[in-house]
Amino acid sequence: MTTPIKRIDKRMPGWAKAVSALILVLVVFFAGIRLSVIPGLKDLFGTETNDRSGPALLQSIQDMSRYDAASGNFQIVVDLEKDAKFLPDAIRGTRTLYVGAGTVDAYVDLGKVGERDVTVNDDRTSATLRLPHAALGKPALDPDRSYAVSKERGLLDRLGDLFSDNPNSEQAVQQLAVKHIGEAAKESALTARAETNTTGMLEGLLHSLGFKEVKVTYGT
Repeated sequence: MTTPIKRIDKRMPGWAKAVSALILVLVVFFAGIRLSVIPGLKDLFGTETNDRSGPALLQSIQDMSRYDAASGNFQIVVDLEKDAKFLPDAIRGTRTLYVGAGTVDAYVDLGKVGERDVTVNDDRTSATLRLPHAALGKPALDPDRSYAVSKERGLLDRLGDLFSDNPNSEQAVQQLAVKHIGEAAKESALTARAETNTTGMLEGLLHSLGFKEVKVTYGT
């Protein structure tokens, strides 16, 4: 009598199928939220923003002696591309187009004016002032007018963004924008305009005090 051969059922148990299906659904679900490929998913679980920041602490106070005489508005389009060695851009690499808008102030430091830099005649009708040359302040990026136009990322970069947030993702392009704005300010006539405006301000002030002749020069 032949003994029947029992077949070994290698099929996945029902509970394992259910768990696998649930994991797959969750992965697709959260990926859809992350990449915004499924319309309405973000609205389904709407987020609420709460500002739990503490009060701002005053760390120091500095007396200002400079006269801000001019301010320049600048805009730069930053095109930053980062490639990986031996890998195509579609796999690993990023390219960001960023519009950076900011301002640079030009000022004259009146705190550097000494007694020898101011000459007044005996009847107080003529005054001569020697001031330091105008200087440029640090570029200030305006977040309300700066924005990313486009971001191209390779597959590996996109997968990395699925599981982690990178708050410094735009830091590199912002730093480049500040750098280029500062360089543009140096090549502009901003400091010359600041000296012209400072001269006009001092002439108007001293004329109102009774001085008939006012001469303002710049140099160390």
